[in-house]
Amino acid sequence: MPLDTTLNSLGLPKPPAQTRVVVAMSGGVDSSVVAALLADEGYDVVGVTLQLYDHGAALAKKGACCAGRDIHDARRVAEAMGFPHYVLDYENTFREAVMDEFADSYLAGATPVPCIRCNERVKFKDLLETARDLDADCMATGHYIQRKLGAAGAELHRAADPVRDQSYFLFSTTRQQLDFLRFPLGHLVSKAETRALAARYGLPVADKPDSQDICFVPNGNYASVIEKLRPGAAEPGEIVDPEGRVLGQHAGIIHYTIGQRRGLGIGGLADPLYVVRLDVARRQVVVGPKEMLATRHVPLREVNWLGDGGFASAGPREIAVKVRSTKPPIPAILRPLSETEAEVELLVAEEGVSPGQACVFYAPEGGRVLGGGWIWAGR
Repeated sequence: MPLDTTLNSLGLPKPPAQTRVVVAMSGGVDSSVVAALLADEGYDVVGVTLQLYDHGAALAKKGACCAGRDIHDARRVAEAMGFPHYVLDYENTFREAVMDEFADSYLAGATPVPCIRCNERVKFKDLLETARDLDADCMATGHYIQRKLGAAGAELHRAADPVRDQSYFLFSTTRQQLDFLRFPLGHLVSKAETRALAARYGLPVADKPDSQDICFVPNGNYASVIEKLRPGAAEPGEIVDPEGRVLGQHAGIIHYTIGQRRGLGIGGLADPLYVVRLDVARRQVVVGPKEMLATRHVPLREVNWLGDGGFASAGPREIAVKVRSTKPPIPAILRPLSETEAEVELLVAEEGVSPGQACVFYAPEGGRVLGGGWIWAGR
């Protein structure tokens, strides 16, 4: 008797009722809709929420994912839709894999992106392995990104809605992880569609506001978190111009980022000044005119390649890149230096490119994500 090779909506060759899906539930509307949608289609859904940091502090925190209230909301959705829900304590893992590096990066003069590290080191690593331990056939998340099948296997593509696209935060997803992951919201063209689905399923989070802050950074106050993680590490120093002339004093490099203009405390100058460099060794914040922020050459390490063929062996190629999450991709030349290092040449200079941020690669045409790397200060 021939095997039934009909694929279900998740691209797997068996009926939904025989397909177990672990859904990573943050307690927000996106992941809740994913869970409800799959449960409604008849899949064997298991909801999992990660407790990532102090639960007591989380209960008083609004507008951030994976906090105490969010755990409660995820549980309510699971109860409403009739599938099991588990909360896993990942506090130690999260601190070691994400928060410690976040603090150390700031102290080293970089501007980290902890949400990428969380996806890379916690959600798509440890949680994904937990999903396998639960005998899941795949893991689904509420990210706005698309997984498509190409000639060489699963590919990552930008979301249909460019405003909601989260590809910048998922560039470090590996091919092996991509085989197991599913992103059911990536094809939706607006957040309004997601909220309409939540309302249709009667979910208690249908009108819940989107999270804005990094989950462990209350009100966007990075410095206070770093000082808590690394007491006494924020040492005062000088604010200087490019020639080394002292213009003022600062209370710690952690209070400054490349491109910053406001809050420098050096008013009374004829032309506006921007932070152009952070000199950790000298504890100096270097400020200069806006044109000093422009750069065309971006050194990268920890490159993750999702394109076809080998990375280093193919040589230079034309791509598009994002050097910050809020801007559209721009034309560039990618020059591999090794399997994990590269230099990107921007065809048009970009301002405020900062070590610690990500540079994400895209195909010149269409929305395929080709991977990316971490920006660093270079040799």
